[in-house]
Amino acid sequence: MDYQNRAGNKGAGVAGASEANVDRRERLRKLALETIDINKDPYILRNHLGSLECRLCLTLHTNEGSYLAHTQGKKHQTNLARRAAREAAQQQTFADAQRLITGPNANAVEKKRFIKIGRPGYKITKVREPVLSGSNEEEGEEEVGGRLGLLFQIHLPEIKGDVKPLYRFMSSFEQRVEPQNRAWQYLVVAAEPYETISFKLQAREVDNSYGVVYSSMAGAKPKDEPATWSHWDPDVKTYTIQVLFR
Repeated sequence: MDYQNRAGNKGAGVAGASEANVDRRERLRKLALETIDINKDPYILRNHLGSLECRLCLTLHTNEGSYLAHTQGKKHQTNLARRAAREAAQQQTFADAQRLITGPNANAVEKKRFIKIGRPGYKITKVREPVLSGSNEEEGEEEVGGRLGLLFQIHLPEIKGDVKPLYRFMSSFEQRVEPQNRAWQYLVVAAEPYETISFKLQAREVDNSYGVVYSSMAGAKPKDEPATWSHWDPDVKTYTIQVLFR
């Protein structure tokens, strides 16, 4: 009787479950070797015994072929999908937190862009608050003794019709152009389409109070005028800023 085509015969027959698993793993290993660079796998770990570990699934493998076959299996692929879903959820949570901090329309506001035409011309004058002496007030002679300051005159002949210049004081630690130094501060002036310019000032306290004294006589009242002010003249296109220090 011929037994060569019966199951269990060494020469031929239907392969069992163990033989099918071995054959499947071998085919997966060969396929993985052709398509995957194992050196770029972020989850592979070589231990001190020479074995390979999968840091994602916490499994141990004796050689690269066994590890590559594992990466093509259901367990590894399921863990990859779970990790991707968890990272996506974390990114969404972070984006929601950012929107709560910056406001719902922070990303919807488009940054204004325009073509800059260069720096404007300017003139700087040292000023001192005039204080009249009591004995010489009738003659109109001034005694030098008031607060010191600076007067900035910025000429903007090409400024846009609907734009008004703006200024602000900036700490040395806010800028990235020069080395940070607490001894200096900056007066920044912006007006489209000109480039933003800044003036380097000593880090003295700027006086923003109201009331400028023009007389030292007893009972003299200060004028209702700010010590530091700005004025835009649209006719001559000049922006004037006065800064008095305490």
